[in-house]
Amino acid sequence: MKEIILANPRGFCAGVDRAIDIVEKAITKFGPPIYVRHEVVHNKLVVRSLESKGVIFIDELAEAPSDGIVIFSAHGVSNQVEDEAKSRNLKYFDATCPLVSKVHHQVERYSKLGKIVLLIGHEGHPEVEGTMGRHNADHGSKIFLVQDKEEAEQLNIPLDSHIGLVTQTTLSLDDTKEIIEVLKKKFSNLEMPRNDDICYATQNRQDAVKQLALESDFVIVIGSKNSSNSNRLKELAERCGTKALLVDEFQDINLELLKDCNSIGITAGASAPEETVQEIAKNLGELFNFEIRSMGENKENIFFKLPPELR
Repeated sequence: MKEIILANPRGFCAGVDRAIDIVEKAITKFGPPIYVRHEVVHNKLVVRSLESKGVIFIDELAEAPSDGIVIFSAHGVSNQVEDEAKSRNLKYFDATCPLVSKVHHQVERYSKLGKIVLLIGHEGHPEVEGTMGRHNADHGSKIFLVQDKEEAEQLNIPLDSHIGLVTQTTLSLDDTKEIIEVLKKKFSNLEMPRNDDICYATQNRQDAVKQLALESDFVIVIGSKNSSNSNRLKELAERCGTKALLVDEFQDINLELLKDCNSIGITAGASAPEETVQEIAKNLGELFNFEIRSMGENKENIFFKLPPELR
């Protein structure tokens, strides 16, 4: 039987749900335009939908008028950005994912203790920029970004330094394992993040895509090119030995790649809408005469509260 297999869990996580909800509630309460600093989540279709409702995405706060309503993206911002908003008396809402905020608090705590902070993450990612910007050097603390095990090995830090370790939330335990092993061997005074500091959604979606890759001839990951967690899902499927493609929507799919497949797996990054999953599954099912089934269960029941003014 030819089939399309839908991974579980997939798609929106609680942090993304909350961020989009904050923007939509702000539009309802205050009316357009609403200014959002950077893409609220990394998904082209979500951004396009919000723009159609009156959202204006900006790169810097200076682009927002003094009487505008501003929202910070789910990836978080630096102290400098928050201070700028306060100094201009802007009315703003913080859509930072609570799991990212938790990492920010850890960086701030390490800074106050004068520890060296190591952040495992990808240079240039908005979450990394925001987290680095939460570091305070007043107590002699320093912060270093570590992107891979080679950079971990090359760190020029005294081996007896007191170090606090944090990670970008869109990386999983698998993503950070090798780097952490290097750091543990190299530094004796290393304070480790707990396993529950890793984003549950990232880990769950990666665990699901491993099984999906085993059962599929080809894996389609729905997500945007600038979505870190979506890119990791594609890479993981390929590491499991299955061809994979990252797409925003159905029209992005090269159908020639699928014509000889008996099973096509579909998953979605944490910022990709479920309606896109259903549209792609339906179109492929009709085109290739495939049955559609789900694999696994979505047992996620995480919910993050909105800011009081928007509830």
